[in-house]
Amino acid sequence: MKKQVLIVLNSLEIGGIERSLVGLVNCFDYEKYDVDIFLQSRKGEFLDQLTDKCTVLEEKPRCATLLKPVKDVVKSGHFMLAAARIAAKYQTKLKYRNCGSEDIDKISYAHYQKLWDYSVGLLPKINKKYDVALSFAWPHHYVAFNVRADKKLAWIHTDYTKTITDRDRDAKVWDVFDNIIAVSDECGAAFKKVYPGLSDKVVTVENILSPEFVRKSASEFEVPEMQCDETALLTIGRYCYAKAFDVAVDICAELVSRGQNIKWFVIGYGGGEDEIRTRAEKAGLKDKFIFLGKQKNPYPYIKACDIYVQPSRYEGKAVSVREAQMLCKPVVITNFTTAASQVKDGFDAVISPMDVKSVADDIQRLIDFPEEAEKLIRNTSASDYGNRDQVDLLYSLF
Repeated sequence: MKKQVLIVLNSLEIGGIERSLVGLVNCFDYEKYDVDIFLQSRKGEFLDQLTDKCTVLEEKPRCATLLKPVKDVVKSGHFMLAAARIAAKYQTKLKYRNCGSEDIDKISYAHYQKLWDYSVGLLPKINKKYDVALSFAWPHHYVAFNVRADKKLAWIHTDYTKTITDRDRDAKVWDVFDNIIAVSDECGAAFKKVYPGLSDKVVTVENILSPEFVRKSASEFEVPEMQCDETALLTIGRYCYAKAFDVAVDICAELVSRGQNIKWFVIGYGGGEDEIRTRAEKAGLKDKFIFLGKQKNPYPYIKACDIYVQPSRYEGKAVSVREAQMLCKPVVITNFTTAASQVKDGFDAVISPMDVKSVADDIQRLIDFPEEAEKLIRNTSASDYGNRDQVDLLYSLF
């Protein structure tokens, strides 16, 4: 008998977590496992990248309301869910009204947690009983309370010391799970600091990525706008506090002020985009800080860049950094808490102190001394970044 596996995620819109889920699903041994995927909203650019051996379950309209504007939820007649959304937003704003602007992204975790606290009891359950259920992104309420399974696993994709939540309430959700999967050892260590009582449940299973897929996808089309006389820098991510696109603008301005002939390209989406665009324009970088929008296939852009830069304030494990290494690009990342689990400083990337001048110094060094960049390229070329063996670690938990 095949084991019955369920994987739950919000959607398959563009993002690092979503890309890692596709990598995992496409690595499963379908001789031994039947895999169902339940998306709260059955949409996303990555849907067509899933193997046809898995089954994407039908959308449940009430679950999909969590990803829609409240006015649309009201129009669809889901009044209790709309009320839960409004109450969660109001109570979070009231509780954290004295927090500074730098905490807005952290507070979003508290808001999302409360939204799920109020909503999960209003959402339909999945009737089928599974051997294993995987909750692939926080909050994990749905799998915890609305799914029946002999074993339940939940994922950690971020540094939980950088979040603001009701720790006691969240611990009760985490406690339902048999194992908590961290995408890096450092990511797991950060989680254990916040939830020491759950330490015994934490296991590391890295994001599963295929170098062959990345390299094949990188050759699908050319990127003429990046084939320029300037040094092409690239950053990929959501426009949010954690990814620090505002810092990227400041680093770009610093490099331009030094006379560096660069263009900094950014691939991303999110609510903070307008703020970043305004910041770049005020810095006089309209022709230097180039917005490429949301890209289903970012790999040709990575292939075309000269240096990949990840200026994040915090990460779990940035998928795009590993993909840049698979494409043998010089990489500069900031020294966020989990950076050492991401790259080997001085070997296949540069870990830079988390300030504008230091990151600019390290980027400039790679530009001014090409042999430094070539050393990183040689080492990434000689490294095997494939990790399909990680799926065997996951099977062992089943």
